[in-house]
Amino acid sequence: MQNILDKFRLNNKIALVTGGTSGIGFSMAIGLAQAGAKICVNDIRDEKLKEAEKLFGELGVEVFTINFDVGNDAAVDKGISIIEQEVGNIGILINNAGIIKRSPILKMPTADFKQVLDINLVSPLIVSKRVVPNMIKDGGGKIINICSMMSEYGRNSVSAYASAKGGLKLLTKSMCCEWARYNIQINGIGPGYIKTALTTDFAQKDHPFNKLVMCRTPAKRWGEVDDLVGAVVFLCSDASQFINGQIVYVDGGILANFGDVEGENE
Repeated sequence: MQNILDKFRLNNKIALVTGGTSGIGFSMAIGLAQAGAKICVNDIRDEKLKEAEKLFGELGVEVFTINFDVGNDAAVDKGISIIEQEVGNIGILINNAGIIKRSPILKMPTADFKQVLDINLVSPLIVSKRVVPNMIKDGGGKIINICSMMSEYGRNSVSAYASAKGGLKLLTKSMCCEWARYNIQINGIGPGYIKTALTTDFAQKDHPFNKLVMCRTPAKRWGEVDDLVGAVVFLCSDASQFINGQIVYVDGGILANFGDVEGENE
């Protein structure tokens, strides 16, 4: 019987983290590398790729970086072909690349709505379709779609993002229905409110949004990017071989909580 701790090792598995040059994607890539995986990241900005190479290097992680657009079929095919030639077949895919555009529905241009859907929902389909045939040939693989709490509920001014992430939840389940038979596990991770460079201002003590997060989050804190690492390593490892089509919410309990009345628990 295999030692349970060994089941969490990712030795020599090749992982692609889309948009993995910063933020949540970067931290996930570091965690996968620490578990033994060979890391590849992409971006559409050469300067971000160069910066990422430096940051990975400072942490002792060897990384393969490549520029391609996850929303373009031809670019995805070319980029992943290069990874396969230079590194090997992808055994772990983290569909992390995404954008958000905030706007009331009545004011949001249709083009912006479509762009958010294309990057957050269609691109995971494009990249997954490209890597799955080789996963099937290789006897299995892991796909993690980065969903959101917005996969479960809406919020003012994020209609496009919520629509995309809600769709990504059901795309994850549909991928499971079609590919689980090939020993491919497809799951999602739904981050709660996580401190990143993009959310630092919102996390200030007196900011109105921080007060909302504190009201809704039973853990009474913002998440850190490292809070997501354990979940992604687990879902990419042999320890999760019979977990498929699930969304794991790493949210400090927000989705379990309607909200607090100030002072009721004091």
